[in-house]
Amino acid sequence: MSTTTAPSVPGVDPSPGETASVRTARARSAEVEALIAHDPRRFRVLTGDRPTGPLHLGHLVGTVENRVRLQDAGVDVVVVVADYQVITDRDDPGDLPAAVRDVVLDQLAAGLDPARSTIFAHSAVPALHQLLLPFLALVTVAELERNPTVKAEAVDAARRQGRGMSGLLLTYPVHQAADILAVHGNLVPVGTDQLPHLETTRTVARRFNQRFTAAQPYFAEPDALLTDTPTILGNDGEKMSKSRGNVLELRASDDATAAYFRRARTDGDRHITFDPEQRPEVANLLRLGAHFAGTTPQDLAESVGSAGAGRLKEVVTDAVVEGLRPLRARRRDLAADAPAVVADALGRGAARVNAIADATLQDVRELMRTVY
Repeated sequence: MSTTTAPSVPGVDPSPGETASVRTARARSAEVEALIAHDPRRFRVLTGDRPTGPLHLGHLVGTVENRVRLQDAGVDVVVVVADYQVITDRDDPGDLPAAVRDVVLDQLAAGLDPARSTIFAHSAVPALHQLLLPFLALVTVAELERNPTVKAEAVDAARRQGRGMSGLLLTYPVHQAADILAVHGNLVPVGTDQLPHLETTRTVARRFNQRFTAAQPYFAEPDALLTDTPTILGNDGEKMSKSRGNVLELRASDDATAAYFRRARTDGDRHITFDPEQRPEVANLLRLGAHFAGTTPQDLAESVGSAGAGRLKEVVTDAVVEGLRPLRARRRDLAADAPAVVADALGRGAARVNAIADATLQDVRELMRTVY
């Protein structure tokens, strides 16, 4: 049975220090959840991933489970495998075909159904990238440079590779706007840190309407669907990230999962308590264990008590292994016929998105009076 209850990780509450804009977005997100429960088919979600390697535990808890939830609720879910965006901050994209295959297999194993959701590769839809050009004319360089996510990613690229910001990275928020607006997405699942990206999309839509079709706006300004999922930490206590090498891949074996959590950082206090501020590494383990065990971090902490970090790691390992067992079994089955499975999913997706995006591009050209 499907559910439309907003996903969350136990033990997470909105921050009391949130800005007014975040509080407004959170209130609107709650309204949208109610609308989804009443009429899910009025919404089209656009979301996606950069294929820089197989998906990991942070992806599953942070985004992928929510995509499956929305699909099962009846929302039109469109997922872009953003292969063009791999080169925003790196000189070598690596084995891109293998990375795309892994991302698609992980999505399907987690429950996305190509018959109900749409999965496509960025590079397979030319109209998306043609829309980028007129959209770039609607924003200023200063606005792009102020985007906090772009600034953070630029710093990370400089730290890892000693390179300056690429033009593609600078314009990433507008490229994302093209992805969303090309398919007329009106709902985008994001964390609060990604709200500036979505605001760029809303700005592009609003300015296009004002400039070219003021009498009858063409693009809807998409809403944010906020989740309260906290940052998932890797076993080194830092944010789980492929670039840091601290991830647990969804496809990992049971033994690899156990080894991963045995190396997880904790602290010197033997008595286990849920205290995200003072004990972030322990709190992270408790959240993950509770998520897969179907309990709360507080109750899980109480069950471990004074048994110590070693026992906590065992409990979390068991919960994650059991929780991921069905997904891993499905992934093995899918991988056995990977070329055909992936080609079918991406082919279906590209056919649908090309039809929608081509029509959008034609409309945009007509509204801009560039059809001769």
